[in-house]
Amino acid sequence: MVIVMGMEGSANKVGVGIIRDGEVLSNPRKTYITPPGEGFQPAETARHHQGVIVDLVDKAIKEAKIKPEELDAICYTKGPGMGAPLVCVAIVARTLAQLWNKPIIGVNHCIGHIEMGRAITGAQNPTVLYVSGGNTQIIAYANKRYRIFGETIDIAVGNCLDRFARILKLSNDPSPGYNIEQMAKKGKKLLQLPYVVKGMDVSFSGLLSFIEERYNSLKKQYTPEDLCFSLQETVFAMLVETTERAMAHTGSQEVLVVGGVGCNERLQKMLEQMCLERNAKCFATDERFCIDNGAMIAQAGLEMFKAGVITPWDETFCTQRYRTDEVEAVWRTD
Repeated sequence: MVIVMGMEGSANKVGVGIIRDGEVLSNPRKTYITPPGEGFQPAETARHHQGVIVDLVDKAIKEAKIKPEELDAICYTKGPGMGAPLVCVAIVARTLAQLWNKPIIGVNHCIGHIEMGRAITGAQNPTVLYVSGGNTQIIAYANKRYRIFGETIDIAVGNCLDRFARILKLSNDPSPGYNIEQMAKKGKKLLQLPYVVKGMDVSFSGLLSFIEERYNSLKKQYTPEDLCFSLQETVFAMLVETTERAMAHTGSQEVLVVGGVGCNERLQKMLEQMCLERNAKCFATDERFCIDNGAMIAQAGLEMFKAGVITPWDETFCTQRYRTDEVEAVWRTD
């Protein structure tokens, strides 16, 4: 029986999760929410995380009904993400590892999403659509690596949605993407937006600039609900197209959508429709596990720990750029 604690804080969510052999024992989380029209800055986000993370550790241990000495390892997000928030969580992880005399494991944020998704849904070897505020990638596993088949060449889809929400002055509570999703359900009129797919890669910055530059004239013809509807339909169609192409290339019959944007029910429905036409299966999780959380870092760390992967003390740093395909997935069996 292996019990590990995972700590995540790469963006505006900070969480601590405890997992025992794949079972989630606890997974408390806090979100730093800024006023409408504003994004979150690294320094202020880090200060938020510093103010709540000790309480989250305490809460996670109490909810899990364990004692610190029962833990086998402490895991933390090594990257990618925002520098200051990453570092503040890593410092807490290093401190606890020393206080409790536990091994420490630095986890790739994306690998955390993938392994959590696989554990929760039971997907075996899926093509993965990873969509979040900072990342957009189409991924498939081969020969001990999660290979990137396609990705955004500029901004992530979540960042595109966030910045669009700022144009409309939508609330950041609980998240800009969620509020866009609810408004899009009432949209009726489709605005033709730039649709940019280049091979296996996608681009969102031109689409965002198109709306930003024309917003004053567009709002005379389209309601905010129409614009939310049009944005979702366009960017999600781009993602489904490239995901399907990756499935065709790999011969995969499974799709797993992970990351914060993966909670979007419209995106899930579009993926399900594509899978239905291919006689494939679509897997997704709800907001407990697709939004950044500590349990996903614990789950990936658990797999690494059982495979004998421990991070040497002099390598327990953070990096804002940590590619998914840099990690050797020694825990996977081909």
